[in-house]
Amino acid sequence: MNPWHNISLWMDQLDDPLQARPSLQAHLHADVAIIGAGYTGLWTAYYLKRQAPQLRVVMVEAETAGFGASGRNGGWLMGNLLGEDRLLAGVPALERKAGFDLLHGIPDEVASVVARESIDCDLRKGGVLYCAARYPEQEVRLREYLKELRALGLSEDDYRWLAPSELATQLRVANTYGALYSPHCATIQPAKLVRGLARCVEGLGVELYECSPVIDWQPGLVRTAQGLVTADWVVPAIEGYAASLPPLGNHQLPVQSLIVATEPLPADVWAGIGLERGQAFSEFSRQVTYGQRSLDDRLIFGARGGYRFGGRLRSDFNLTDDELGLRRYLMGEIFPQLRNVRFTHSWGGNLGMARRFQPHMLRDTRNRIALSGGYGGEGVGASNLGGRTLADLILGQDSELLRQPWVLSDSPISSLRRWEPEPCRWLGYNAIIRSFVHEDEVLANPRSPAWRRRLAQAVAARMESLMG
Repeated sequence: MNPWHNISLWMDQLDDPLQARPSLQAHLHADVAIIGAGYTGLWTAYYLKRQAPQLRVVMVEAETAGFGASGRNGGWLMGNLLGEDRLLAGVPALERKAGFDLLHGIPDEVASVVARESIDCDLRKGGVLYCAARYPEQEVRLREYLKELRALGLSEDDYRWLAPSELATQLRVANTYGALYSPHCATIQPAKLVRGLARCVEGLGVELYECSPVIDWQPGLVRTAQGLVTADWVVPAIEGYAASLPPLGNHQLPVQSLIVATEPLPADVWAGIGLERGQAFSEFSRQVTYGQRSLDDRLIFGARGGYRFGGRLRSDFNLTDDELGLRRYLMGEIFPQLRNVRFTHSWGGNLGMARRFQPHMLRDTRNRIALSGGYGGEGVGASNLGGRTLADLILGQDSELLRQPWVLSDSPISSLRRWEPEPCRWLGYNAIIRSFVHEDEVLANPRSPAWRRRLAQAVAARMESLMG
């Protein structure tokens, strides 16, 4: 059996033998060496070769393209960047609008590329529904969030409040108080996108070596067990695997997100749920749930996972009974008709979380390193923006991409905020997650007294602020 099957529903659906490309067995010199054949590395390679086809770009991948988060995510292609509201709040109004326009254009940019390159990845731009779907406090928080968005200059065209009756025309949930709808999101089959991008960049002349884990890297040099690449620029595009290549793990925390997929559901069940246009949806709790209707009529549903002591990567994504149970419970609260539905697939992946929830796109000019990451679970779209930005940084272009507050045009990696040392980060992260779980349990129980509900919210909000 091919070891790269069974890592997600998405990879299992591929009409692709997943035969690994040859590993690096030589000493090469490149203009740009990219570590990792996930979205960030592939988008960077794509935009570099589109703008400067003469460049020699060499990519080395530890497994095969799409093995990491790019082939394991929930399939949301968002026109957003984690922490965008905080980052853009401090810039003048015209620059803020330009920044939001850039972000909101991400799904359309990806759509134009996949159309141009004939990459079929089931892309549907149906928008996203953030639902107050289980208890009244979600509506309060969601309306407060809408006020914050309006204060930033975002209009009804960007985020619109839906009353329960209007939400029901798109999505029907058991106990809704309303929702926010944004058109700036698409859903995709993510493994089709990453595998298609890999074939595309090879066609542009990029050299891609698989089964070639990097054992050492430094400015101008990338070393594998049997090969070596020297390069004018190095791009460590490894996101959730940063802990495996010091010193990147000081700045990107590997956390997990875990997903289940139902069996294909019959038409009468979908008639009671909706999502006819490929919309993404979430219920507005700190558990960070997310879902979509796949093109073959499965419900894909995920929620926040965990963090392992010392930043250890998780490699076994056979979900435990508790992990499956939490996702079944949350799904059943939103869609009672699915409480006993059969799950055909469950999986997860490692993603990168930057300190203060602040993604970065960085050029270290002195050491000639370009880095993009810390997407915090929003990397399907953010990686496209990151790849475009790194290409412009490496090529020395002057563009709107480089005038954004998340871009560090001439900064060493050491300038990024560091995560606290162990055991502080493990204790802190798990205390925060426990406060979120407790809040959810209290608020989801209609018998919880008002004082307890207020206390659970206050504690969770305070703990959440420590992460920002």
